[in-house]
Amino acid sequence: MLGIKNIASYLPERKISNYDKKEKFGIDDDFIENKIGVKSHTLKDEDEKASDLCTKAFDNLVSKIDLKKENIDCCVVVTQNPDFNIPHTSAIVHGKLGLSNECACFDISLGCSGFVYGLSNIISFMKNNGLKNGLLFTADPYSEVIDTDDKNTALIFGDGATVSYISEDALYLPIDFSFGTNGSSYKELICNDNLYMNGRAVFNFTATTIPKHIQKLLEKNELTDDNINKYVLHQGSKYIVDTIRKRLKVEKSKVPFDMYEYGNTISSSIPLILEKEINKVENKNMIISGFGVGLSWASAIIKRK
Repeated sequence: MLGIKNIASYLPERKISNYDKKEKFGIDDDFIENKIGVKSHTLKDEDEKASDLCTKAFDNLVSKIDLKKENIDCCVVVTQNPDFNIPHTSAIVHGKLGLSNECACFDISLGCSGFVYGLSNIISFMKNNGLKNGLLFTADPYSEVIDTDDKNTALIFGDGATVSYISEDALYLPIDFSFGTNGSSYKELICNDNLYMNGRAVFNFTATTIPKHIQKLLEKNELTDDNINKYVLHQGSKYIVDTIRKRLKVEKSKVPFDMYEYGNTISSSIPLILEKEINKVENKNMIISGFGVGLSWASAIIKRK
C-alpha cells in the first residue's frame, strides 16, 4: 500500500526575533512564549520562491535516503503562494529537479489543511493511475504577503518547505481521512494585497470545530485516545494547540508543540513535526489534523506499517 516512506524539510537560516518587536506591538515575554508560541520566525531571501524552498527540501531528502529521480512519477506541490499565477509551481519544481517527462505534476491550493488534503490526493491519484514513487511538497512563503506592521500576522508566520516521499515501501499508511469546510467564513483569513486574519474568529472556529471533528474520526474507526500515540496538530499558535489538547482531554506528551524557533509554516507545520515523529517506533498510530484558511479542516489517522 502507498504511504509515507520519509520526510525532509527546509527552513531558511535567517530568523526574525519577536523579542525585538515587544515595544512596537506592546507585547511581553508571556505573550510571545505562551500565547503565540513564536520566539522567532524564519524568513526566506527576497529572491527565493516557493519552488526554491521545495528544491532545498528535496536536497535534504536525498541526503537522508537513496532516491533515484528518474523513478519519480508524481510530483505535487501544496501552496497558496505559487511562484507565478501561471504556470503551476510543481512544473517549475519538476524542471529544477530534472524529473522524468513521464512524471505527473499538479498543485493543490490549500493552506493550513493542505498537507492532509495533499496526502489523500497524491495517494489516491497514484493508486488510481498505477504510479509508484511520488513527492508531496508543501511550501507557503507567507513573508511575500505579510504586512510587517500588522500584529495579527507579523509575529506568527514563518517561511519553510517540506517534501514527503510517497511509495509502496512505506513507513506509515493512512487508515482514514475526514474533511470539512465553512466557506461562508472565507473572509476571516484572506489575502488581497496583504494577508488579513481575524485572529479571534479563527481561534473560535478551531476551538469549537476541531476537537469534535477529531473525536468523530476516532469514533468512526472505533478507536479511543488509548489507541493514539501522537496527535500532530497544525501549529497555528501555542494557545490554539493547547486549547484543542485540553478539549480533547489528551495528555500533553501526546501533542507535540514545535514552532518556537520558526513560526507557523502553514501547510508545512504538520510534516515538519512528522519528520521527527515517524522515526520513533513507539508511534504506532498518529492523528494528523490541519485547519485554517478557507475555513477548511482535514484530519487523518496514520498507522506504522
